Amino acid sequence: MSKSSIIPKPITEYDLRLLRIFVSVVEHGGFSAAETALGITRSTISVHMSNLESRMKLKLCLRGRGGFSLTEDGQAVYRAVINLFDSMSDFSLFVGSLGEELSGELVILCGDQLDSVKQQKLAKVIQYIHESSPNLHLVLDGDSISNIEKHLLKDKAHVGIIPGYQQVEGLKYSALFSESIYLCCAKSHSFFNKVDSSITAGNLSASPAIHPGIDLDIEGREQLKKLNLAAKAYQFDTRKAMILSGLYIGFMPQSYIQNELNQGEIRIIKPSTLTYPFNLSLVSKKSPREINKVTLLLEAFNHVFE
Repeated sequence: MSKSSIIPKPITEYDLRLLRIFVSVVEHGGFSAAETALGITRSTISVHMSNLESRMKLKLCLRGRGGFSLTEDGQAVYRAVINLFDSMSDFSLFVGSLGEELSGELVILCGDQLDSVKQQKLAKVIQYIHESSPNLHLVLDGDSISNIEKHLLKDKAHVGIIPGYQQVEGLKYSALFSESIYLCCAKSHSFFNKVDSSITAGNLSASPAIHPGIDLDIEGREQLKKLNLAAKAYQFDTRKAMILSGLYIGFMPQSYIQNELNQGEIRIIKPSTLTYPFNLSLVSKKSPREINKVTLLLEAFNHVFE
């Protein structure tokens, strides 16, 4: 018959007290060292630790000539208890924030430079937030997609604006903006003065092209297969500079190159066939620590971008 711990049943205040003593012993490196921090004698600590091991039916630590050490089970329990106490702390912060006026930092991270239309919309989002919660300190910055995802998961950012090509566990995504993206070349490129019908599949596969630097959806991947990917640029401004060099062709949203199109510095190649959708998503953590702040941001973006 397998042994069964008492602890997995509803945890009592006594269980929590024993677990706090266990954490203090581990972090101070032994019973003697934890005496002062806990304000109880070593013998009392020993009794409490024995009670904890009996209740859990696990051997948590070893004492002897070699000093204090955790067993493998003890190490696993310590990590789990730290997570438990962190969750309790997060819950206290969450409850404490309910009903209070929002304050502190509100962090928005963007994975792309925004064109003028999106900048204007973001300005309206900022106005909405300020009117709703004027005491918030807004932080608006750019970062790589991977860093934005990490910051969201660690509650170091409240929302991110990133391309909606892939989804990470623990985050939720809502469509924010969609536009078509087109293959382009500059005035000094050999394709510029050619009519679309004379630019063959062989021409495309021979001309150096720019990879966008991220995994695309199936439509985007199919378009990239047609090209000779000889360079890489994720940011649209750096990609546009590479295209303007005349050395490369590459995909760009029309909104980012409209001025160059108007001035005859860039042209779009076969817009009816060499295109795929570019989708921006508003991303947040599924269970954020500061849920009221995230809720405010989602409301603001939905109000402006709907």
